[in-house]
Amino acid sequence: MTITIHSSFLPHTDADASLAFYRDVLGFEVRNDVGYNEMRWITIGPVGQPDTNIVLHPPTADPGITEDEARVIGEMMAKGTFGRVLLAAPDLDATFERVAAAGTEIVQEPTEQPYGVRDCALRDPAGNLIRIQELR
Repeated sequence: MTITIHSSFLPHTDADASLAFYRDVLGFEVRNDVGYNEMRWITIGPVGQPDTNIVLHPPTADPGITEDEARVIGEMMAKGTFGRVLLAAPDLDATFERVAAAGTEIVQEPTEQPYGVRDCALRDPAGNLIRIQELR
């Protein structure tokens, strides 16, 4: 059996701000941009990796989410504890400089971690935690 990861989902609070961040700052390509009523789903992914996608989605679009759950999701997003993704780059320092120069909220500068990786941490416009690890 062969299974691949096709898409992962990250919530957004402002589709245009998230699109600008992932496209213009991280250099991802837009693969799909779908709106329905006042909601919007944007599929993005790294150039040259057409089978790997992140879908930026409205966090409470599921009709089964209660008002209480929506409130908790909003609180967790504001703290940066709801969505997260781990990315990797061959030149962490250059990548970090690019995202920092764009005014991105930095959580941790490039650091050699005790568990054997060198990475940095930042937040996207919705507060999602993004760690970028150096490829070795």
